[in-house]
Amino acid sequence: MKTPLIDLSNFHLIGLKLDHRTTNKNLKAAVDCGMLWQQFESEKWFNRIPGKLDNQIYAVYYDYVGDHTDPFSFLIGCKVAADEKVPEGMSALHIPSNSYVKYLAKGKMPDCIGEAWAKIWKSASNRLYQFDFEIYGSDSWDWNNASVEIYVSSAQTSNKE
Repeated sequence: MKTPLIDLSNFHLIGLKLDHRTTNKNLKAAVDCGMLWQQFESEKWFNRIPGKLDNQIYAVYYDYVGDHTDPFSFLIGCKVAADEKVPEGMSALHIPSNSYVKYLAKGKMPDCIGEAWAKIWKSASNRLYQFDFEIYGSDSWDWNNASVEIYVSSAQTSNKE
């Protein structure tokens, strides 16, 4: 499930943001984030995002108050150029350059995502609780056999020369 630490350059997203912070306590985040996903899909927000650089969808956990048990913000969006104009009703998010531990969630959706995060919460050390995200590409379209990349910000540094 876990792969070596990697460095990613900064990037920008435009998308739909949860209008309040949520928390993993009492499964509130599962409900809140699930409802935002439903809104994103049913209202076709993907098609409204201007200047998409690719067809991947990012689900970002950020603005943490503490660790994964404390409140955090959530946005679903797509990668765009830094100067892309943000349409009314949408939000922009800048993801800074950072080191990440990459995980892979595989299996039936959305269960595989919850299972992957449960393992991350138990095992991830040196987490920064800054910007963590899932990337939904073409490998995630088959909900019975999905593959989703999860990137967790880390205080470790890669062995990049």
